[in-house]
Amino acid sequence: MATDLTASTPVRPDVAPIQRRTLRLLFGTQIVGGIGVTIGIAVGALLAERVAGTAMAGLAQSAAVVGGAVLAVPVTRIMNGHGRRPGLAFAYLAGAVGAVLVVLATVNRSVPLLFLGMLLFGGGTTANLQARYTAVDLAEPARRGRQLSLVVWATTIGAVAAPNFAALADRTTAGWGLPPLAGPFAFSAVAFVLVAGVLLALLRPDPLLTARRLAAAPAPVEAGAAPEVTPPAEAVAAPAPRDRRGDGMRAAWQVVRVRAAARLGIAAVAVGHVVMVAVMSMTPVRLGESHGDADVLRVVGIVLSLHIAGMYALSPVVGWLTDRLGRRAVILGGVALLLAACAVAGTAGHHTPRLSVGLVLLGLGWSGTMVAGSTLLSESVPTSVRPSVQGFSDLMMGLAGAAAAAVSGFVMRAAGYPVLTLLAAVAVVPLVALALRPVPAGAPDEED
Repeated sequence: MATDLTASTPVRPDVAPIQRRTLRLLFGTQIVGGIGVTIGIAVGALLAERVAGTAMAGLAQSAAVVGGAVLAVPVTRIMNGHGRRPGLAFAYLAGAVGAVLVVLATVNRSVPLLFLGMLLFGGGTTANLQARYTAVDLAEPARRGRQLSLVVWATTIGAVAAPNFAALADRTTAGWGLPPLAGPFAFSAVAFVLVAGVLLALLRPDPLLTARRLAAAPAPVEAGAAPEVTPPAEAVAAPAPRDRRGDGMRAAWQVVRVRAAARLGIAAVAVGHVVMVAVMSMTPVRLGESHGDADVLRVVGIVLSLHIAGMYALSPVVGWLTDRLGRRAVILGGVALLLAACAVAGTAGHHTPRLSVGLVLLGLGWSGTMVAGSTLLSESVPTSVRPSVQGFSDLMMGLAGAAAAAVSGFVMRAAGYPVLTLLAAVAVVPLVALALRPVPAGAPDEED
């Protein structure tokens, strides 16, 4: 169904430069922010094992995932009231505080402080995820998928570069008297503060507030009438009045509940993440069954690198297909790739190359559901509640991913890796039904 949100309409000349500047800024900050997130995650489990013991290491990593999901709530409230700029900065600063607390916990060997730090460290992930929505606030409808995917793709550079900085950060901070493995988190704190400062200084005018101002502007007049007068740039960039109806997860749910397209967008993001996390998190354990201690870390590194490449490297292509073929088509394509990934990985046995192919397909399927689902969600709700709905989506995605990671370990121990992949494949069936369900005539899937 073509709506005012999906129809191909020209970008106003006074908005196009703002959008180009926003995309350039987001691309750069995503690289630095991605390094900050990944460098901490890369050593998080090892550090937690030294501070809290092996049994608590996994829970500490899960704390970062849960923190990233829960912090989406205050971040989106800030965005809804004051725009993207303070919301993103708050998320990064929360991550910086968390990284500092992790360093202090390592020095003092404090388990409670470690868990609190990991919870707040999830703010970096929250900011990385919310940045993709910032990219489409002022995007031309026909280019929303590509511009969102460009910001997602920028994360690849940070994720690939981060492991190379971990050892350097550890060696550098060793001279400061910090314990081993604390250095990467100190580096993360610096990266997050740097990105927050850059966004506060340069993300002007705020893209969300500008989009709201444009949405509230009078509609273009009919042919033959007096031409519309384009307001000056400072008027376009002026803050939009705050609409408290968009605050909170309850308001977000009320909007999503009556919009089939928004429900599909949220379901695509959450289900794709569940399948990816469930299978990916247990793949190192599966590899450990067939490789000795001397080789397993090297093999795991190669396989997971291929998986990450599948997640991010082709996201611009996925975004182009999202604009070219449509959001639902790419979501269904992502589902097909997820099912293929589960089939290939689940039947690979101990054949590492075939398992690697399965993990690449898993990453590609996740990319399809993430990019197309996020694009569909963003254009299916009014601008007044868009940040809250997007935060609700990230909250659901994060909590679903954390639950999948926790449950996958029990399934792996009780039934094995093939059964885990089978259950992951079954989890996408409701998403297929939702994507194929026809939209009733007059359904409120467009901006009010």
